[in-house]
Amino acid sequence: MDVNALTLLVEILDAGNLSEAARRLKMSRANVSYHLNHLEKSIGLQLVRRTTRRVEPTEIGLKLYEHGRAIQNALVAARESVTTLGQTLQGRVRLSVPSGYGQLVMSDWLIQFKRLYPGIVLDVMFENRVEDLLRDEVDIAVRVMSEPPQNLVARDMGPVRYVACASKAWASAHDMPQRLEDLRAAPVITAAVVGRQLRLAGYLGDARHEVLLEPSIISENFLFLRQAILAGLGVGIVPDYVVHDDIRGGEVVTSLDTWRLSIFGTHMYMLYMPDRHHTRAATTFIEFVLGEAGKTGRGAAG
Repeated sequence: MDVNALTLLVEILDAGNLSEAARRLKMSRANVSYHLNHLEKSIGLQLVRRTTRRVEPTEIGLKLYEHGRAIQNALVAARESVTTLGQTLQGRVRLSVPSGYGQLVMSDWLIQFKRLYPGIVLDVMFENRVEDLLRDEVDIAVRVMSEPPQNLVARDMGPVRYVACASKAWASAHDMPQRLEDLRAAPVITAAVVGRQLRLAGYLGDARHEVLLEPSIISENFLFLRQAILAGLGVGIVPDYVVHDDIRGGEVVTSLDTWRLSIFGTHMYMLYMPDRHHTRAATTFIEFVLGEAGKTGRGAAG
């Protein structure tokens, strides 16, 4: 068995299906299937179970995958050591960040990182999807959630604090919500998951309450939500980093301040695959961002 055969198996299982593996390897699907069949015949055992959508490793396939991943990581590390010897730090980091947090909080960090390490290419996607975060060739993902997936490494970047807020003008002309239930009748401005009812969880002491909302403005673009709040179009339910400066400047006021509010989750996490080799560029980036998150006075997400 050669290293190329193990590399092929690793790529197939990482990709999840033969078509995606073929795309990544720049081979035809038939060619990938041929080499996989040849590998299985040479061993005399089935390595993957094929379905119409995915491939899953058998027990022996998983063991070979782990060996192949270890060899691949060692080769990447050795190659990196040679290519970076005597050079400034280089490499590529493919990053997926939430649209609001990425733009409003992380953008300054990313720019600062790029100035410190001009040889590193940052490939940044602003998106809020949570399905198969790391299958699309993403090195690192940052997401809001209550409990991170068990199959990923999750580094806690801090709590996410939602606020109920409105422009000073709207608050002077209307009654700000005093109870969680008051939000049912208010023109709410917030983000929501398409096709799902929006449930706002509120925690007061040890008690958990929940209210079903029907927002008047919904968007995944938090810059737009901030504009709508400042325009006096209703009560925003957004993470506090969206309107932090506006609250400090007196343009936006808050209510329900004794409540701990949550829609999508309570913490911001940095996520990555546990068995994926991290280049020096990726490792440096991870530690830099975690360091910046730790410096924020309101927590990484607040």
